[in-house]
Amino acid sequence: MWDERYSDEEYAFGTEANDFLRSVLQQLPDGKALCLGDGEGRNGVWLAEEGLAVTSVDTSSVGLEKARALAHNRGVAIATVHADLADFVIERETWDLVVSIFCHLPPPLRKRVHRDVVAGLRPGGMFVLEAYTPAQIAYGTGGPPTAELTMNLETLRRELAGLKLLHAVELEREVHEGRYHNGHSAVVQVLALKEGAA
Repeated sequence: MWDERYSDEEYAFGTEANDFLRSVLQQLPDGKALCLGDGEGRNGVWLAEEGLAVTSVDTSSVGLEKARALAHNRGVAIATVHADLADFVIERETWDLVVSIFCHLPPPLRKRVHRDVVAGLRPGGMFVLEAYTPAQIAYGTGGPPTAELTMNLETLRRELAGLKLLHAVELEREVHEGRYHNGHSAVVQVLALKEGAA
């Protein structure tokens, strides 16, 4: 599915970073950033432009090829890993920042990935997430086809136990990110900190 979606010359979700990610830039640490489900690289490339050492992981080799092209065109470098998140190992206490933007996974896998994110952050590291909530299904302006693949704040609080949630809200906002995220949307946003000495 994703290789097919990313096969057009056009970038499916645009080439600009996610609005929420951009809005929290001043709070983010420097260092090593891991972008989960980074697709065509719009978020990873932007973080690299801001000086972070970025690794983008995605299941689509086509998307990652476009991510590398975007990085080259912007004059930065990112590392790319072609992997399903079911198989990708998030090494413990390795990352200063982990980013998950509209990375929708089946609940058992999502729970495991979020547990591994908590373990994978260094003390002082941060996690940024924006995802669609179940209410998004009624809008049809982007996101997964079933509510099971969406997220809500109550579940995320449990799955991210061990992090301090600095910003954690469900809200409705306009999302305009390429062809596939376009219009009034219901989202959940999280900015979380792994406490301890950085």
